[in-house]
Amino acid sequence: MNEHVTPHSGRAASTPDIPLICFSHLRWDFVLQRPQHLMSRFGRTRQIYFFEEHIPTDHHAPYLEYHPYEGTGIVSLRPRIPHHWDEARREAGLAGLLDMMLRLNGIVRPILWFYSPVMFGFARHVEAAAVVYDCMDELANFRFAPPNLKALEADLMERADLVLTGGASLFEARRHRHDNIHAFPSGVDIGHFGAVREGLAPAADIAQLPGKRLGYYGVIDERIDLGLIDRLAEAKPDWSVIMVGPLAKIDPRDLPNRPNLHFLGQRAYADLPHYLAGWDVALMPFAINDATRFISPTKTPEYLAAGLPVVSTPITDVVETYGDIDAVRIAASPEDFIAACEAALALDPAAYLPAVDVRIASMGWDESFRRISTLLDAAVANGQQWLTAPRIRRTRRDGPYDYLIVGAGFAGSVLAERLASDGGKRVLLCDRRPHIGGNAYDHFDRAGILVHKYGPHIFHTNSEDIVAYLSRFTAWRPYEHRVLAAVGDHRVPMPINRTTLNTLYGLGLASDAETEAFLQGRAEAVDPISSARDVVVSQVGSELYRTFFEGYTRKQWGLDPSALDKAVTARVPTRFNTDDRYFLDRFQAMPLHGYTAMFEKMIDHDGIELALGVDHRELRNQRLAPHTIFTGPIDEYFDHRFGALPYRSLAFRHETLDQRRFQPVAVVNYPAPEVPYTRITEYKHLTGQVHRQTSITYEFPQDDGDPYYPIPRPENAALYKRYEALAHEHPQVTFVGRLGTYRYYNMDQVVGQALATYRRMSSVPEFRQTDAVSA
Repeated sequence: MNEHVTPHSGRAASTPDIPLICFSHLRWDFVLQRPQHLMSRFGRTRQIYFFEEHIPTDHHAPYLEYHPYEGTGIVSLRPRIPHHWDEARREAGLAGLLDMMLRLNGIVRPILWFYSPVMFGFARHVEAAAVVYDCMDELANFRFAPPNLKALEADLMERADLVLTGGASLFEARRHRHDNIHAFPSGVDIGHFGAVREGLAPAADIAQLPGKRLGYYGVIDERIDLGLIDRLAEAKPDWSVIMVGPLAKIDPRDLPNRPNLHFLGQRAYADLPHYLAGWDVALMPFAINDATRFISPTKTPEYLAAGLPVVSTPITDVVETYGDIDAVRIAASPEDFIAACEAALALDPAAYLPAVDVRIASMGWDESFRRISTLLDAAVANGQQWLTAPRIRRTRRDGPYDYLIVGAGFAGSVLAERLASDGGKRVLLCDRRPHIGGNAYDHFDRAGILVHKYGPHIFHTNSEDIVAYLSRFTAWRPYEHRVLAAVGDHRVPMPINRTTLNTLYGLGLASDAETEAFLQGRAEAVDPISSARDVVVSQVGSELYRTFFEGYTRKQWGLDPSALDKAVTARVPTRFNTDDRYFLDRFQAMPLHGYTAMFEKMIDHDGIELALGVDHRELRNQRLAPHTIFTGPIDEYFDHRFGALPYRSLAFRHETLDQRRFQPVAVVNYPAPEVPYTRITEYKHLTGQVHRQTSITYEFPQDDGDPYYPIPRPENAALYKRYEALAHEHPQVTFVGRLGTYRYYNMDQVVGQALATYRRMSSVPEFRQTDAVSA
């Protein structure tokens, strides 16, 4: 199921009834880590089979142990394989045990979730509802890693429907190898570890240890710098250095031995807060080697949730995620590490805890699980074959109808749905284009990639009512839009943020205040602010205006920014932080199966007839309905009586490339005036579709063609006002939407306007007459 090229429509299937088989190199009851946190939550609503690595046996035949954990939804499966079998026979034996388990439990098309690519070797033949690869570590860099691990990982990523990574470094290393990949750094059970702050009693076996107590918990293996621990204990004999956790791939005889260095062995997850309660500083003494190159330690946010200061070696994900808060000290050399521990002991928790709490507030495992669960549902739904598309009724134009609606985009389709399903009206919905969806129309191109015919449409809103309404017709794929601007050899975030400035100018701005001060130093006084140029120059100065806005705006609008209304650039704010999301709305997502599928569901009603590829004038002349709802250009309806309202149009060049990924984000802007297009869109970022190829679109603004953007100038607004006054003289026509009201609305605003229009219409007493009347 590694290629999804079949058009789908309809809602996402509910997936909790689909069993999940998790293949893990970690034992379920070993150390509570990422697999246990996520699978225990999945186990609340579905059956989880936790398939562990095989265990050699002296038995003559392979067999499978079942270890159910009552009340959890978890069954641990432990395959036993004769120790004398070679690799080929072992893999065949594991495949046979897996098939037997599926057969005995009546499991068909389960979800396959892999932590170990090695285990994909014997499970690849299983037909799955979805395949997930949760890459929590760079296992190929670990000691004793199988030589074929990288090859098996490549095969797994080729097959996977969804790839997750346990940190930012792993994501960056793999982001170009899969289309539906997401970074989920280590989470934290804030309530569990936050209990330390309430005065929890220290564990009995450390309560009497003398001096300051500095501790680490976790697996003790080749990732731990034992030499560093030895130097710390040697340099500070009056401190107690406490190491909690099991040994792995390390001989106990190789551990350093000092009176103040205590290796306590493994402890239960429930007991860890009691150990934290007895520490003054939490340690992360990781070696800097191949095994730690991509780690994102779960213990970092756990230590912080407990309120402890942390001292770590320079692990990349720790530095990038926590290095800017005072509670986390980073040190590379033993001398610096010891000094950082001394500094951490001197910290006042009241001073550093507010910043800590802000940083970890959104890092809870419950929130990570919620987001991952949504992605899993989308992956399962994308693998479904939706065989029954809604039945779209094309009209025989045998009226009468209650309403003729011109335009099958958002405004027209929403009003058609409301009038038919809520109002009981008979509606004729027409569009001169041969499809529904208006400019939001998407379709599968010849390569089988879902593309937007008229450029990218990203749904975002702060309205719960609009989300609730549209959710009747679609499930959603979580998506946060990010845009880069091409400036010379750089690709920098837009809107301008701290990262943009640091990259362009080689700066080291580290706070919102520093960034704000930098921009204020470049801002130029403009009074009055009346144009698009004035807005930008007053905020960021002439240089950044020329770099990002002047050329792009001239291409987009065919006019100099000084000739455009200030509202044009007011839509593109600057930011002082590193937030690189293009939109900040609470709800940001894409329709799971695309916009066209959503529109199909929306207008799938017996009261709606559809006429596509038909000009509205033809239908108006037939007098099929007493009332018209017009979502096209208002000046066109009145035959341009006062002259044409100016619009900016677009031309698109669509290409399919024989490569998996073309650019790092969905949209890259090209503000340089010498580049003829304004932006390139790569659609697989939006849809999460898994495909060997990718499709992109170059966007060229132009004067001629379909109307897209009302040109915001005072004289154009005045001309529209004349048409608006004329419309008031025609009560049998309602004008709605971008073109009908000559305003640049986002999609959610058009939906909101259409819903509000219906509420006004339905409040009129005459509306409740149920019989259609011929005009």
